[in-house]
This record gives sequence, structure tokens and C-alpha cells, in this order.
Amino acid sequence: MAIVSAAVAASEEEESMRVSMVRSYGNSDSAVERRYGLFMHIAVLVLALMTFANPAWAEATRPVKLVVLGDSLSAGLGLPAQEAFPTKLQKALQAKGIAVDMTNAGVSGDTSSGGRDRLDWSVPDGTDGVIVELGANDALRGIDPDLTRAALSEIVTRLKARKIAVMLCGMLAPPNYGADYAARFNSIYPDLAKKFDVPLYPFFLDGVAADAKLNQADGIHPTAAGVDIIVGNIMPTVEAFLGTIAEQRR
Repeated sequence: MAIVSAAVAASEEEESMRVSMVRSYGNSDSAVERRYGLFMHIAVLVLALMTFANPAWAEATRPVKLVVLGDSLSAGLGLPAQEAFPTKLQKALQAKGIAVDMTNAGVSGDTSSGGRDRLDWSVPDGTDGVIVELGANDALRGIDPDLTRAALSEIVTRLKARKIAVMLCGMLAPPNYGADYAARFNSIYPDLAKKFDVPLYPFFLDGVAADAKLNQADGIHPTAAGVDIIVGNIMPTVEAFLGTIAEQRR
């Protein structure tokens, strides 16, 4: 009887608590919402305390802010915005659990000199890294490779002075300007990568250039499928680049 009485008492106490909770929360759905709200409040508070106590932790865990400084190849000329190189690269990185805040600073028709001239407003303060994809229009227009080299050199110099990491995407000259021009132009990117000690992806259009199935009707700008190939090919270089940035932020 004592056991039964205890069980009854416990049951009555449990029922009393349930009634009290119902009266407090109104109904079960409201209770869940209130509890969830309380949980989120506590989580935000804990996160804020961790950030205050250890700013380095907050810095290390925030998304990497990347800017793709480029021309129509990164701007996504002829493609919907979601098919442009920076957007697809961001999605590919996120699929691997790499958080990035990506900005598409591609301007169709831009040369290396154009990218240099708009550098300050295209790359805002707080940027962690810049992927430089410029030079295709220089080569198509037959611009003196010395001018291209000087513009790209200034871009890298100014970004490094701002403590912003740089990754270069190389470009190759078309054959119609001759072997001498091609040799002078094609050497720009590996030379600068070595001089400034920055990572280089040797040829941005590798696996896509001159393939009619992967280019739009103009034969120059990649299709969405072409962009997928570029992203797949460049990923290891970008991941290594982001790894370096992460190390520097710790």
C-alpha cells in the first residue's frame, strides 16, 4: 500500500507540474516556442561571451571574405548570375564545409589597367583574399605585355600592402600575335607569382578554351558547363589559398 500511495503521490505531483506548465505556457505549441526562444537566447549569449573572451576565436571562425577581381570571364557575361564563376565557386566551397563570403567584382571588357584603376572600391576594407582574374582582354587587344605586367604588379603590391592575400589566375595569349608576343605575355603570371610569392593557377580557361561544347557562340566565354569545369579544376588551388588565409588569421 505504501508503494501504491507513493506512486499515486508522484503521479499527482507530476500532473500538478503539467497543469502548472500548461497554465504558464498556454498550450504545448507555445511551450515549445518559448523553450526554443530561451534556448536561442542562451546560445547567442554564450556565443557573445566566447567572442568577448577570445576575439581570436571569433576571427578564426567567421567566413573568409573573398573578392574575385576580374573581367567578363568572372562577371559571367551571357549567363544568369547564379551561373557565374564566383557564385559557383562559393557553392562548391560551401559543399565542402568551407564558409566564404564571396564578392563578384568582375567587369566585362576590363583590362588589367582597368582593374588596377578601380581596385580600391572593388576590394573593400575587411577583405581577406582576392582572386585576380585579369589579362584576357589585354591579350585579345594586343596590349603591350609590359603594360599588363606593370598593372598586375601594382594590383598585387597594393593588396599586399593592405594585408590582403592574393591569388593569381594566369592567361595565355592567342596565337595570332606571334610567338614573341606570346612569350612576353605568357611569362607575366609565373614571373609575378614568383616575385611576390603568391599562389598561381596557371591558365584560368584550362580544359575549356577552344572547346566549342563548353563555350558560348562567341567562342570566348564559357557556358555554364564550362564554368563547372573551371571551378572543378581550380578548386585545389583555391582550397590551398584559403588554408593559408586561415593560418594567418589564427
